[in-house]
Amino acid sequence: MSETPDLLPGTLSLLVLKAVSLGRVHGYGVLLRIGEISGGDFDIQQGALYPALHRLEHRGLIFSEWGTSHNNRRAKYYYLTDEGRKRLGQDVLNWERLTRTMSRVLSAEPQEG
Repeated sequence: MSETPDLLPGTLSLLVLKAVSLGRVHGYGVLLRIGEISGGDFDIQQGALYPALHRLEHRGLIFSEWGTSHNNRRAKYYYLTDEGRKRLGQDVLNWERLTRTMSRVLSAEPQEG
């Protein structure tokens, strides 16, 4: 059984923004969506998710409204704001640059001489 990777600081916000960008989703659905799109590698805990949703909403990156879930329960649904979409784009570019650089560094071989 493989271990799930630890999230680096700041990556939960990026994962939440991405999950919300894929369409209307309630809080628990964010957890399920992240688990699904990560192939089960990321198992976000509710105790971490809800404070992250609150922070992102407070920063104006997402907004919420109450609605009815598929099982006929009241649920808070989250959407990306224009500022959230902009931030997601910037964060994705930063993440891609970081991973390219880390890959280059980690693939370095000892030099002769």
